[in-house]
Amino acid sequence: MYAHGGFVSRAVEDRMGLFDWAPVLDAGRRLVRYDARAHGGSSGGPSPADYTYPCLADDLLALLTHLGGDRPVDGMGASMGCATVLHAALREPERFSRLVLLIPPTAWTTREAYARANRRSADTIERDGLDAWLAGRSETPPAVVADVPQFPPTPAEHVLPAVLRGLAQSDLPPPAELAGLHRSALILAWVDDPGHPLSTARTLADALPRARLHVSATRADIRTWGQRAAQFLTAS
Repeated sequence: MYAHGGFVSRAVEDRMGLFDWAPVLDAGRRLVRYDARAHGGSSGGPSPADYTYPCLADDLLALLTHLGGDRPVDGMGASMGCATVLHAALREPERFSRLVLLIPPTAWTTREAYARANRRSADTIERDGLDAWLAGRSETPPAVVADVPQFPPTPAEHVLPAVLRGLAQSDLPPPAELAGLHRSALILAWVDDPGHPLSTARTLADALPRARLHVSATRADIRTWGQRAAQFLTAS
């Protein structure tokens, strides 16, 4: 089960070409991907509470129930999807076997600055409109992924402020709680990204009792993530 990052979708991730999961499929694993609430082809309403990490975890667990199956699944997620998987696995660990956690989002001590920026963005969109907000954005992608195409957010303009505010209300589970999640985890991070700082990835790796961390400093190394995930998920 794979959960994508915030503001994108399955289709946008495919167009970005950032992650290649062919090695996971080639290893004989079934890969289920879905569009998060209000993203891509999924609908969503105007309540910020619907877009907090715990609520997104509810959606993931509900999807697992809908799909059926009587065995634990491997949980994979990037950024917002990483947080979704962590919250879901902490709540119902028996439903998960291994975890692949990509670019963990800013959390704990670094989270408030992100939350303030999200709240300002939500206000700007409501006051001036989506186009004005997009035109005024000044962030540049980390150098390690500078060649990856950028796309506008997939949530519709009328729900995007709620998505931003819901994420602003969110955080990763406290490290003390994560210490009780006894699932093998592979954490994949990259360098020089304030939205996905190595401080989060390292704290996460220290907190989870069965985690290992791999950090990429080049785009070429990020291209190995699919193979690394496949090897991790199929290891005996």
